[in-house]
Amino acid sequence: MFSQLKQDLRAVFDRDPAVRSVFEIIFCYPGFHAMLFYRPSHWLWTHRFHFLGRFVSHVGRFMTGIEIHPGAVIGPSFFIDHGMGVVIGETAEIGENCTLYHGVTLGGTSWAKEKRHPTLEDNVIVGSGAKILGPFTVGRDSKIGSNSVVVKEVPKSATVVGIPGRVVLSGEQQSGADLEHGNLPDPVAKAVSCMMEQIGRLEDQVQSLKQEQQALKAELERTRETETS
Repeated sequence: MFSQLKQDLRAVFDRDPAVRSVFEIIFCYPGFHAMLFYRPSHWLWTHRFHFLGRFVSHVGRFMTGIEIHPGAVIGPSFFIDHGMGVVIGETAEIGENCTLYHGVTLGGTSWAKEKRHPTLEDNVIVGSGAKILGPFTVGRDSKIGSNSVVVKEVPKSATVVGIPGRVVLSGEQQSGADLEHGNLPDPVAKAVSCMMEQIGRLEDQVQSLKQEQQALKAELERTRETETS
């Protein structure tokens, strides 16, 4: 437990350029505070002290605004940036070196007492406000764009955006713990752009047909005038 907390502390240094010192993390980072509550609450939960585990978790929620069920399984080097509004459900599983931004939900879609929350493999990054709902896997090295709603399996090394989430980049090895939202492809905008291009081509064709029709009409009128004369 203490070894994992040390790795969580190191993860803040590695992924937040604003941090200045260890003391700043210990006293001023709610994401790290949430892990200080989660690690012992998870230990209590796995040793069948369920009420104590839930109580410690609830105190952590009150102090940080981050709700992590003690039954969730979270690997080392986990980082929650800012953190307010993050919710991680009971059967969620998170691998090593994962990063969540504020407002993220790892939620379920069933009331059955079974696996109902997502599994995040190693090195996954989830942007602010994103919702990952259901008992499926988000592959390693994947990125989820801000405010996306993901409801189905995500392959490894993929980038997902939109509602519902769509894979816009896949099969490429991601490097570093970043998520440049301004550079993410927008599938809706791309579809609209393609549609506008198609409409433009159709308008050009219609205009060309009108010109041909007018030319034929003028030619027909000249032919009639010649015949009458």
